[in-house]
Amino acid sequence: MTIAVTGAAGHLGRLSIAALRARGVAPADIVAVVRDAAKAADLAADGVQVRVADYGDPAALREALTGVDKLLLVSGSEVGQRLPQHTNIVDAAKATGVTFIAYTSVLHAATSPLLLAGEHKATEDLLAASGIDHALLRNGWYWENYASAVGTAAATGTLVGSAGTGRVAGAARADFAEAAAVVLTTDGHAGAAYELGGQRLTYPELAEVLSGLVGKPVVCQDISKEEYATILENAGVPARFAAVLADSDAGIAVGALDTDSGDLARLIGRAPTPAADALAAVAPAV
Repeated sequence: MTIAVTGAAGHLGRLSIAALRARGVAPADIVAVVRDAAKAADLAADGVQVRVADYGDPAALREALTGVDKLLLVSGSEVGQRLPQHTNIVDAAKATGVTFIAYTSVLHAATSPLLLAGEHKATEDLLAASGIDHALLRNGWYWENYASAVGTAAATGTLVGSAGTGRVAGAARADFAEAAAVVLTTDGHAGAAYELGGQRLTYPELAEVLSGLVGKPVVCQDISKEEYATILENAGVPARFAAVLADSDAGIAVGALDTDSGDLARLIGRAPTPAADALAAVAPAV
């Protein structure tokens, strides 16, 4: 059984390969699909098959997926280009006989109001029409997304956002990677749509978590989506992506990134990582 992971040099891809290894998959049975082989030199040294293929290169993708049985399709990072890129990957999977795809989507993708969700829903529809057995890993927010908020909280005593009193069901990237590895190495997941989330926090509660990390009171400052997008742009985030991030933050206010499904805990067999632990592991020293 050969398992391929796209975006394998990225955060989630690397963690997914580590999770596969932890579940007993031999490195020679793992294909790391990357854009730059140099960024996966450590994986190659460990015995993982490293194959170079850009999401935009159908021929290279077909070559990379030759001989692959199962595929973890880690969604592309280029918002606005994901659907054509994912189409290339699914087409390559069909052409090379991949029998199962696990796709990293977003919570409630089929009904979500988030700007971020449109390409995910379209990819889910693409998979449904592909004829390939698949499972949808509808990931919640990574606690690591708030790593920079720790430094801001230390400097200003505030957590700025547009989430109101909505809850975000977050977990560590490693939790989502472990869930993916479970789905790829066990049976019975074809046709499943897992709503994956862990600890459920409001932003005022997240501010309390940050307060414990920085050793001083932190308050939540709720602002409009437009104001938040402007702050992100002023911090150097490209305008289009700033709009998506601000929209996602506002989506928390209406439950778009919340779930009490328990799917993540059931898949990984333990409670997902709390925000405090995940942020303590990745936040800059304060």
